[in-house]
Amino acid sequence: MPKLKALVLLSGGLDSILAAKVLQAQGTEVQGICFRSNFFSSEKAKKAAESIGIKLNIVDISNELLEIVKNPPSGYGKHLNPCIDCHALMTKKASEIKEYNVIATGEVLGQRPFSQKKEALARVEKLAGVEILRPLSAKLLPETEIEKKGLVNRGRLLNIRGRGRGRQMELAQKYNIKEYSTPAGGCLLTDPEFSQRLGKMLDYWPDCTTDDVQLLKFGRIFWQNSKGSKKILLIVGRHQTDDKALEKFAKPGDIILELKDIPGPLTLLRAKNYKFKLQEDILKINVPSELKKGELKLSETKSEDEILKIAGLLTGWYAIKARGKKVKIEVKNK
Repeated sequence: MPKLKALVLLSGGLDSILAAKVLQAQGTEVQGICFRSNFFSSEKAKKAAESIGIKLNIVDISNELLEIVKNPPSGYGKHLNPCIDCHALMTKKASEIKEYNVIATGEVLGQRPFSQKKEALARVEKLAGVEILRPLSAKLLPETEIEKKGLVNRGRLLNIRGRGRGRQMELAQKYNIKEYSTPAGGCLLTDPEFSQRLGKMLDYWPDCTTDDVQLLKFGRIFWQNSKGSKKILLIVGRHQTDDKALEKFAKPGDIILELKDIPGPLTLLRAKNYKFKLQEDILKINVPSELKKGELKLSETKSEDEILKIAGLLTGWYAIKARGKKVKIEVKNK
């Protein structure tokens, strides 16, 4: 009979660490796998894998996940989080590593109201086409083929249910697990503010790419939502960290604006179906003492020159020392 080799979906949270430890306690060979995208990183999983001494596979699913977010077959959770379809994607990707004969997760029955109900857990398996072993709640779920074949001892698996953390904390002490991430907060799709930004992008710019989505993490967002296929995204940095990030993630075709003589923010302009031919590399902008965003009329179709002036005006407005003055704004193509 072959030895059980388990690939555990490692999030960095205590539950996924415990799933690995419960299987290791039975002599199972365990390796981790984690995923990264625009919406979450692999850093917590890296620390978790190091803490329990297992190897970790890291897989980027940015493009596939964005397509799911645009049209999730199983719908969203509270915000723009398509957790069921995301978990199915991860499971399917994990199953492509053929040297492991079981995929395991740290999911707990009833812990999350949308994605960890019994029906939702079953749907993940159906969508992925893969059987999943959930060591922390296995005794409350249908017996897997792995258990039926005796490759894992069902009697040594657990029956944890619900949102309480008492059993997990006891197990953490038993296995001497001292460092792990919090059970929530790792995915931007569950963040209300980011979900609102992304929702607008999906509405205004439905064919957006992962490069476009990346920009939503930074600065103040303004949309020039013209009729037809012409689209403009303006982002004005809030602080130096934003400015550096916007410069880093700018791509060819983007336009960057910065105040020339006064400290202030960096503004990134990304356009779809516009052609900007920069006649000058310096804009001279009269920055008003007061600015009403409605006066910018961002919902109306504007020329390239008008859009550049709006971008320059916003760049100056968010530098307090520039208000009420005529300023020079440097404009450059990425």
